[in-house]
Amino acid sequence: MDVYEHVVAGDEAGRRLDRVLADAIPGLSRTRIRTLLEAGWLRVEARTVKEASRRVNPGERLVLRVPGPRPAALEAEAIPLSVVFEDHHLLVIDKPAGLVVHPSAGHPGGTLVNALIAHCGDSLSGIGGETRPGIVHRLDKDTSGLMMVAKTDEAHVRLSAALAARRVSRRYLGVVRGRVDPPSGEITGAIGRDPRHRKRMAVVATGGKAALTRYRTEEGLGPDATLVSCSLATGRTHQIRVHMASIGHPVLGDALYGGRRIHAADSVRAAVAALSRQALHAAALAFRHPATNAPHEFHSRVPPDIRALIETLRGTA
Repeated sequence: MDVYEHVVAGDEAGRRLDRVLADAIPGLSRTRIRTLLEAGWLRVEARTVKEASRRVNPGERLVLRVPGPRPAALEAEAIPLSVVFEDHHLLVIDKPAGLVVHPSAGHPGGTLVNALIAHCGDSLSGIGGETRPGIVHRLDKDTSGLMMVAKTDEAHVRLSAALAARRVSRRYLGVVRGRVDPPSGEITGAIGRDPRHRKRMAVVATGGKAALTRYRTEEGLGPDATLVSCSLATGRTHQIRVHMASIGHPVLGDALYGGRRIHAADSVRAAVAALSRQALHAAALAFRHPATNAPHEFHSRVPPDIRALIETLRGTA
């Protein structure tokens, strides 16, 4: 167990307790600190305090105890992983389509997290929560490609901060319906839950979270489709899928957002029908290492199912 002590300085008076602790203990995020407070691990002047929003007073002595990592409640499962990079601090994996990232009500096992527990053992970071250990960012079940995973709490904090500060570059390749015009641009619609369809997200006028996707045409694929690259400045649920659908160009194969409806030659419709998921792949990932600050950049080839769709579409040009 680690123990951190901090005496509130005069210029910190009146600030929120969780903010003061986060500034005083760089290795812990505010989310982690709030979890520790709720569990009763903080004492202020010998009294247990659980309210993260409590305002501090000058001269108060804060003592935060941080218990060691607990074994994940989830079971390790020997699911093959394509590891692109790994060291003591993190790994980069190339996730296949069809693999759910973390357990949920509909997917209690067989997830990337179960595979990571088997691969990493006790070294896996728990800062993301017991059901999401090590997960810094997600990919949808049927989106393939590159993901980074933290193996230590410090790496998780720094990688999450880099994502929030938009210092992580994530580029996706997708095949979308129609010829995109203009060929490049930005989509800025806020994303929230679709009020008419509880399983979908949508660009909404109120109540959504700000989102920014930059897209660029890579290749026109006959009259019916376009190969685009999309870069994320934010990371909202289904962001690229929602944003491209919002401008009339859903990702092909995406049943949730209209990407299976296409009026085209029989060969094209058959190729889209044969695709068992959306034609979206996380192709490039770049960031600075959380421990060394060295730049890292990784690339992943478009998988065979999307390549086959692209070849079919090229044949219609």
